[in-house]
Amino acid sequence: SLRREAIQAYHASTTFMDAQLGKLLDAMDRHNLWENTIVVFSSDHGYHLGEHGLWQKMSLFEESARVPLVIYHPEMKGAGKSSGSPVELVDVYPTVADLCELDAPDDLSGKSLRPILEDPSASVQKAALTQVSRRKGRGANADGFKGYSIRTDRYRYTEWDGGKEGVELYDHENDAMEFNNLAEKDEASETVKEMKSLLQESMKRAGSS
Repeated sequence: SLRREAIQAYHASTTFMDAQLGKLLDAMDRHNLWENTIVVFSSDHGYHLGEHGLWQKMSLFEESARVPLVIYHPEMKGAGKSSGSPVELVDVYPTVADLCELDAPDDLSGKSLRPILEDPSASVQKAALTQVSRRKGRGANADGFKGYSIRTDRYRYTEWDGGKEGVELYDHENDAMEFNNLAEKDEASETVKEMKSLLQESMKRAGSS
């Protein structure tokens, strides 16, 4: 089936990418570069393979919005450990600048992740922000609107067009696949208020509106 072929193609692509990364790391071994090299591995987006009825990217679900981020520095105490702290890709630039002992511009949106690299239990921000654009209707005159989502260590909260096109709240402690939208549940009303406020703070910090 086309679905099976698409999934096979995705896994083939990731296998090929893994082989290319392996070549890079092998070269670092051969040339003894581990003691003076910073390695950053990530992706610009995730990928749907049919989850939530979606394919490819451009959603605010975990499969699209969350990406791997691996940072190696020879002097970091947290080497080889993982962290559940929310971070963003805009944090990569200030992190690398910090690790290279370079001054980063003061107006950057991101933050240095050095504290997490030194101590994986540390945190530099409460939530990670993701944004996508949508169109309502068809044709060149179709109206566009945006969706914004924040991910904390426990929750994902999403608003479409400021909430006019939908609000979503998922509890990753009990719903890792984001199937059960809690936004309209009475028992989640306080969490929705807290997450809405945190979303507004994150959007203001990022210069979004």
